[in-house]
Amino acid sequence: MQKTKLTVESLAELLGSAKLELPDSALADIERSYEYLNERVARTGETIYGVNTGFGSLSDIRIDDDGLEALQSNLILSHACGTGKRVPSNIVRAMLCLKVWNMLYGNSGVHKDTVLRLVDHFNFDILPIIYTQGSLGASGDLAPLAHLCLPLIGEGEVIMNGKEVSAKEALAELGWQPLQLRMKEGLALLNGTQFMSAYGAYCVFHAERLGFLADLIGAIALDAYGGLTAPFDALVHDVRPHPGQIASARRLRAFLNDSPLATKPKKHIQDPYSFRCMPQVHGASVGAIEHVKEVVERELNSVSDNPLIFPDEDKIISAGNFHGQPLAIAYDYLAIALAELANISERRTFQLIMGKNGLPVYLVKKPGLHSGFMIPQYTSAGIVSQNKQLCTPASVDSIVSSNGQEDHVSMGANAATKLYEVVENVYQVLAIELFTAAQALDFRRPEKSSPVIEKFMEEYRKLVPFLHEDEQMHPHMVRTKDFLMKVELPSV
Repeated sequence: MQKTKLTVESLAELLGSAKLELPDSALADIERSYEYLNERVARTGETIYGVNTGFGSLSDIRIDDDGLEALQSNLILSHACGTGKRVPSNIVRAMLCLKVWNMLYGNSGVHKDTVLRLVDHFNFDILPIIYTQGSLGASGDLAPLAHLCLPLIGEGEVIMNGKEVSAKEALAELGWQPLQLRMKEGLALLNGTQFMSAYGAYCVFHAERLGFLADLIGAIALDAYGGLTAPFDALVHDVRPHPGQIASARRLRAFLNDSPLATKPKKHIQDPYSFRCMPQVHGASVGAIEHVKEVVERELNSVSDNPLIFPDEDKIISAGNFHGQPLAIAYDYLAIALAELANISERRTFQLIMGKNGLPVYLVKKPGLHSGFMIPQYTSAGIVSQNKQLCTPASVDSIVSSNGQEDHVSMGANAATKLYEVVENVYQVLAIELFTAAQALDFRRPEKSSPVIEKFMEEYRKLVPFLHEDEQMHPHMVRTKDFLMKVELPSV
């Protein structure tokens, strides 16, 4: 784990690796910060927020020296107030990784043993149980990070070898002693945006994939529908040069290149907007994804602790880097952008089942006796409607907390968790479009689509067959979603 710039892609690689290893230089920075903090407090006796004071609105209360260590453990215990669904294990692993990464900058004043214990949790796959609700997205992700760090002091629950056990049991089995937190360590562990950032990194990683898949599946649907390719001509997009639009049109041309179906003469002169305007609609979402990726990667490489320690400048500064507003606004934006990929996808599914351009109604040989692909479109429409509800922005809300000390919060954690739901929903909507488009494309046989599309369809048909009559659709739709999340994407 070298201390270089962390990207969404490199984080995904770290999460897939067996071990995290910290460079000696980073451990030296951590130790230097820790030693400076202790030396300064001993030398000056000054009051420093969260080091020898209470927290939040209790910051004016000075804590006696004999209570400084208990203060930090009490902080974690009192703030473990999460509830709701459990955080998925891949997000928990990302949180562990990002909390370690945040401390490698040497601005947190923690002991290296605390950081190394977090590394151990990652490397031995001892994952704390964390809940999705409880963070206001300011003062850090306090409740989720408290649950992340409870096992450090022998509290809370973890998943170990696929089973839920108490942290005490897990530590005893591993021969690990609970940590006695030192001054500021509890605050350093809880202050930060690692819950929001972990969700955001996951969602951006998949958002880029979804943007690509929207173009690919849209191209399959267009060829199955019998649509026109002229709207994707580079000349059209060069005179309206939004980068996302240009990229989407380029991909659509590449996917449909050398398709006999695409070049076949058509009787109609225009397609519905859901086909004709794919570059404009998909491209706007692609542009949003790129912007949010910049925001997220900037956050991944930032220090969101408080107070911050600067040994070289001999400064300890209490400020507000824990505030999640940059992420909250970006996540609301990304949720809208991704929801639009699903919105237009559902419309293409609808067009494919209407019995147009020589396709049978509901894409079944005996409509009436069989309902065919009637109801998958209903499911898609229901999911699209839910996405619209999930796109109500979280970042415009704020509720005063801590007796008015924390009087503006970002609600970025809520923005993150609903964005995660939107990502899952968009995969399913695109899966339904692919499921439907594959059925329609097989009604065009023996005519062929492009080599890229035919190869992709060959892989898909290993999992999901052409349907000759009515059968349960749910297993096919779930398998299609799983296929989209894992399949190797074509190079274009």
